[in-house]
Amino acid sequence: MDILLVASAFNSLCQRVYAELSDEGHQVDVVLASHGSEAIRTAVHEARPELIIAPMLKTALPEDIWQEHTCLIVHPGPPGDRGPSSLDWAIAEGASHWGVTVLQAESAMDAGAVWAAEPFPVPPVGKSDLYRGEASDAASTAVRLAVRRYADGSFKPQPQSDPAIRVVWRDFFRREQRRIDWENDTTQTVLRKLRGADSQPGVLDELCGQEVFLHGGHFEDRLHGHPGQLLATRAGAVCRATRDGSVWIPELRPRKASGDPAPFRRPAASVLASLPAPSLPETAAPLELAPGRTTWSDIRYRQHGDIGFLSFSFPGGAMSTGHCRRLLAAYRYALTRPTSLLVLGGARDFFSNGIHLNVIEAAADPAGESWSNLNAMDDLVEAVLRTTDRMVVAALGGNAAAGGVMLALAADEVWCRTGAVLNPHYRRMGLYGSEFWTYTLPRRVGTDTALQLTTEALPVSAARAARIGLVDRLVEAPAQGFTAETERLAAELASDPDLPQRIAAKAAARQADEARQPLAEYRRDELARMRAIFFDPQAPYHALRSAFVRKLPNGETRPLAPAGDQVAGGDR
Repeated sequence: MDILLVASAFNSLCQRVYAELSDEGHQVDVVLASHGSEAIRTAVHEARPELIIAPMLKTALPEDIWQEHTCLIVHPGPPGDRGPSSLDWAIAEGASHWGVTVLQAESAMDAGAVWAAEPFPVPPVGKSDLYRGEASDAASTAVRLAVRRYADGSFKPQPQSDPAIRVVWRDFFRREQRRIDWENDTTQTVLRKLRGADSQPGVLDELCGQEVFLHGGHFEDRLHGHPGQLLATRAGAVCRATRDGSVWIPELRPRKASGDPAPFRRPAASVLASLPAPSLPETAAPLELAPGRTTWSDIRYRQHGDIGFLSFSFPGGAMSTGHCRRLLAAYRYALTRPTSLLVLGGARDFFSNGIHLNVIEAAADPAGESWSNLNAMDDLVEAVLRTTDRMVVAALGGNAAAGGVMLALAADEVWCRTGAVLNPHYRRMGLYGSEFWTYTLPRRVGTDTALQLTTEALPVSAARAARIGLVDRLVEAPAQGFTAETERLAAELASDPDLPQRIAAKAAARQADEARQPLAEYRRDELARMRAIFFDPQAPYHALRSAFVRKLPNGETRPLAPAGDQVAGGDR
């Protein structure tokens, strides 16, 4: 079937729908609604779709389009739920379960007949994590069911006038409703407000006399102070006291009218550095957390018998120079432990999206910071490639892109949750790429497929990634159960009597590959191409990076990189 996707952004859900429907044999095209109604009309005229699907839409479809064509809207709420801020309300009201509805477009918002609906649980995670995890899984199931029903031709969608559907209108979730009352809100209330706006739009607050948006929130179990007081920093995050405890806030965003030259999300400590903030102690968290502690850290190590687990979770999957260096130090620590199997990753949500474009854009010397960041990323990937005394598994609980995919490919095996989407390319940011991709990608998928993946620059579903050899094992688990399932699979692998022979074979293979072409040559050649781009002021990379980070028009038909979904204001 010919299907046209209309979306406000080619975000993770749109990419997943695109990839999975393509896997099922459909011809899928995409048009961005942000390009205007005429662009949608032109796309419809040229593609002549049998079905139009809007996976993520912030504006209404043109009336002439939905009147003349069957248009299905993906709404992140259960049947009967209406309004632009569905997920916000689910989190704010503490819903234990929510849903996704695929409904037919009509004049009234979210009022069309229901083609499919799928419920999902709501764990205590951020809105963007929930959107990419449980909500995405439900949306994928519902969209594919709706497409099958439409293709069958006999299904009659259920009108929302049906008495079995309880209609509830939920207004736009306003900024005032997100405000934190530091004197009176409990820690749990503060966390709920922060998690409800972790990616977009953030929680507007005041720090050091300046209005900033707070992004993300995590529980702290030991630090205390006067409500609202800044207590400490850790790995770029800042800890702030609540009425009955404290929370870690990883990122801040200055207001656009503040005069800050970098009014976009950045590590909180770097934003504080530009404010008249008090001097705060840097409070490190141990890699191996003691039992009973629940403090936040973006990198953790734990060991179960003969298996080491090195988990990490960075906002938006972006890895700055500092992130890469700290993760490399943690990786080296993990290699000192007596294990035969090391699992890298294993947390829900993003695995990695490569270098940190926001930090680079905010740097005084973006070219120099790009170079530092890329070399730090290469150091980490090389350390994984040169590990020959144990098996290394990369466990992807969520999406990965660019250098993040190549980090995973450095491992001996790649395990990937079935709902993940991979973008194994760099082209949409105007980059050649590094992280030893010219070695690892052809080694896994062959030269021709590697060229196709990096030049077409299209998202790859987990299922297709497994078919072409990009992924070794698909992990069929919900987002919240991925870590436990990874541990179970790791235990199976560690108990395999052939594991010592496999470790010996990988060491021999690495030695043979090194004799054919040293890793140093791959790195040298890739970095030479990347250095020429970074230090050329006219290279498209600089304009593309700035447009992506600052949310500026760039003329592309799809976003240039998937590092972070724009789940704005609501979640449409």
